[in-house]
Amino acid sequence: MLKKLLVFMMLLVPVVAFGADSKAKDDEPIEHLTDEQIYEQLKKLALVFETARDNFVEEADEKKMLEAAMNGMLQALDPHSSYLSADDFKEFNDKSQGEFGGLGIQITSDRGAVRVISPIDDTPADKAGIKAGDYITHIDDEPVFDLTLNQATKKMKGRPGTKVKLTIISEGEEPRTITLKRAIIKVDSVKFEEKTMAGMEDDEDADKIGYIRISDFGATTSKELSKALEKLEKKDVIGYVVDVRNNPGGYLTAAIDVADAFLDAGEIVSTRGRDSADIERSFATPGDLANGKPVVVLINHGSASASEIVAGALQDNGRALVMGSQSFGKGSVQQQKPLGDGTAIHITIARYYTPSGRSIQNEGITPDIEVLQSKIEVLERRESLYSEASFKNALKNEEAEKKKKDKSDDDDTELTDEEKDALDYQLQRAMDMVRAMVKLQAYADLVPATPDSIAALDAESLDDDAQDTDADTGDEKK
Repeated sequence: MLKKLLVFMMLLVPVVAFGADSKAKDDEPIEHLTDEQIYEQLKKLALVFETARDNFVEEADEKKMLEAAMNGMLQALDPHSSYLSADDFKEFNDKSQGEFGGLGIQITSDRGAVRVISPIDDTPADKAGIKAGDYITHIDDEPVFDLTLNQATKKMKGRPGTKVKLTIISEGEEPRTITLKRAIIKVDSVKFEEKTMAGMEDDEDADKIGYIRISDFGATTSKELSKALEKLEKKDVIGYVVDVRNNPGGYLTAAIDVADAFLDAGEIVSTRGRDSADIERSFATPGDLANGKPVVVLINHGSASASEIVAGALQDNGRALVMGSQSFGKGSVQQQKPLGDGTAIHITIARYYTPSGRSIQNEGITPDIEVLQSKIEVLERRESLYSEASFKNALKNEEAEKKKKDKSDDDDTELTDEEKDALDYQLQRAMDMVRAMVKLQAYADLVPATPDSIAALDAESLDDDAQDTDADTGDEKK
């Protein structure tokens, strides 16, 4: 028994330095063990297992003990490496194909706590208002601090229709407990539509902007994006907003394909392993499916991994303007290494870099223009305190009274898509930027870039600013 266990463990971890300080700083050299020292540590591990199994106060579950040992070993490397049991490995593959059961939430380990990377669009977690950066402290009233990431994930999964209770802490808010109903999570990676600026929906001549929402990078994302661009190009949109906010990532190959769809040439990403010479570079192929039209990429704190690859590639190649807030900062690549019995290791094998050589790990993508999600505050009353209606015994307007009643009856109705768009401050600013880029591109095509033309453009901008100032300070009739 002991000999078999030693052979098994040596096959799994031939170079793991047991007993090393897991909190060692990156700049401190690692003291590697000799083969003989590794063998002695593995013997000790087997001795710990047998002693614990034989002396624990209750009957021990050997499989659970060994899986926990392997998982702990891998999680000592980084937060994204883990051991996948046969069930975990199957669920991982089901998820990557676009359908899985649960709450629709991407999580990570953060100093022993469970932190939300992002909820997935239109899932129970998203509809419950769970946000990127939230912490989950309890699952069904049990604390999560002693659980591994896989264990926490398992507790949140279950049969569709069953319920689970989560305790959530959001920044600056009191803890709250919510009950969610589990569902089959079907991930449509790409959603798209043509949009107009808020308030211009009824104007047939208003500019149409292609809005592409990518919520996940899965096996079908590339094909879905190609179809979306083909249909939007037929609508004669003037440019694109690519929204990867709260997109936690996915397949590296999907991210490369998405970036390639907007590029004619240039590097997309490089991955670099432990060996400095182990560098793989991915390049764009000819053919920009957006036909050179302006592109704005929207990111936020929940944009991670593959989302950051796309944003960084388009930013460094000068193909798109990146707007929003600083991204998550997950610049590492994981791969599944099957062990031959249905189980696998999910392990970090490389870091990835943007075309300019930037590592995103722990830093993220910095937007070209920072636009924090905001709420517009109305400073002017809809109705003046002093008007004809304020006079005592003033005649009433019967039509106006009827409209007020109709409006109060409709106050409880759900917001339309147009009203939701109008409340999305980042999206509105991104659409503004697309229109501005189109106008700037048209101006550049008409007028050669000479000192006189640049001066004229600056003068025109100053004149526009002056008119805006006049409008802001004018009377209400303006």
